Parts: sequence; structure tokens; C-alpha cells
Amino acid sequence: MTKVAMKVNGRQVSGEVEGRTLLVHFLRENLGLTGTHVGCDTTQCGACTIHMNGQAVKACTILAAQAEGTDIVTIEGIATGGELHPMQAAFKQHHGLQCGFCTPGMIMASIDIVNRHGSDLDEQTVRHELEGNICRCTGYHNIVKAVLAAAGAQEQRQAAE
Repeated sequence: MTKVAMKVNGRQVSGEVEGRTLLVHFLRENLGLTGTHVGCDTTQCGACTIHMNGQAVKACTILAAQAEGTDIVTIEGIATGGELHPMQAAFKQHHGLQCGFCTPGMIMASIDIVNRHGSDLDEQTVRHELEGNICRCTGYHNIVKAVLAAAGAQEQRQAAE
């Protein structure tokens, strides 16, 4: 067994894991953070997207031991004070979800897109950037609308923090 320690959603956590334990399984099984979904275990679907040290990564391709000492943010950690993150609010307002399985990963990837590109986004850029996140239900139209709508609100939130 290997002891791992990291900050998750602003809280220092630790646990013992087998060397082969994936970060997604550590988050879900050890910490009870089930918003990070397991879809494919092969980095194809993006349902497990989280932020590690400020960048979007797929937690199904990272060993928990590799996350030692990192700062992790999951879908459970993006709302503040009971208020939805602007990206969550935009997905809700623009109907950017149907079954909801891909939604946490889509939201985490979309926040990263806005963090990297700012509010100067267009539909083509959003679609290209989300290629690593699969949605079987929506056809992406409303997801793209939500990301574009949230881009300005997310930048305003970051400036206020």
C-alpha cells in the first residue's frame, strides 16, 4: 500500500491506496466524491475530467500516487457559498445536459477552456476544445451555447476573487 496526500477542493486529504489505484477511483471510493464519473477508463470520454494544479486532466489516466502533493478540484468544489459556478449556471440555463453523465466532465473541461482562452471564444474553438469529452445525448449545441454564455461571467467571477 502507498500513502497519498493531496489537497482536494481546498481540504487536505490522505489515504492508503494500492500502487495501481487510479485517481478517479481514489476520489470516488476513498473520498466519496462521486461527481467525477468513470466512463471508459481509457481517456476517451472525458467524464472523469477534474482540475489538477489548475489544469483540466482526465482522472482515469493518472494514478492516485502521481497526484501526491497536488491541488485537485472536482465538480463538487467549484460552487462557492451555495452559489453555482457560472459554468454550472450556464449549463442549467441553456439546457446543456440531458442524462447528466458527461456533465461534470464537460463543465470541468469548459472551465479550463475559459481559463485558457478568456471570454474571446467562438463556437469553433469550443467545439474543438471539447473533442475529448463525449456526450451521447445532446449533439453539443446547447453545451456550446452554455460555454459561450458562461465565458464572460466566469471571467467576472475570477476578477472579483
